[in-house]
Amino acid sequence: MEIEIQSKTDNPLLGRTEVHFVVLHEGEGTPKRELVRSELAEKLNMKKETIMIDYMRSSFGARKTVGYAKIYKSVEDAKAGETDPIMKRNGLGTKKKRKKETKKEGEEKKEAPKEKPKAEVKEQSEAEKPKEPLKPTETKKV
Repeated sequence: MEIEIQSKTDNPLLGRTEVHFVVLHEGEGTPKRELVRSELAEKLNMKKETIMIDYMRSSFGARKTVGYAKIYKSVEDAKAGETDPIMKRNGLGTKKKRKKETKKEGEEKKEAPKEKPKAEVKEQSEAEKPKEPLKPTETKKV
C-alpha cells in the first residue's frame, strides 16, 4: 500500500489542514480507515488521533482509492470541528448508553390510578346509551 498526497491546504479559519490523497493498493482490497490514518500520520509526522478521514472512494476494478482527510492541531479541536458520524467512523465517537430506570431506595414508582368498582362502570355505560332509538329520515317525492 502506497499513499500519494495530491494536495495539502492550510485552513486557519477552521484550525485544520486539509489533505487530498490517493492510495495505491495492488493485489489488496480497499484499505481500512485505521490503516490509512496511521500511514498518513507517519508520512506527515502527525498524531494519528488528530487525523479525521472524511471519505475514501474506490472504483470497481481499479486498485486505487481517492480520499480526503482533515488534520487538526489537537483532539479537542477535532471534536469541536467534526460531526458525530465522522468521529465514530474514525474511532473517536462517543457511544450513547441508554438510561435504565432504576428504583432508588426510598423512591417509589407512581401508582396507576385505581380501577372504579364495577357498579359505577355499569352506571356510566347506561347513562351514555341513547334513550330512544333514532328514526331514519323520510324523503319527500316531488
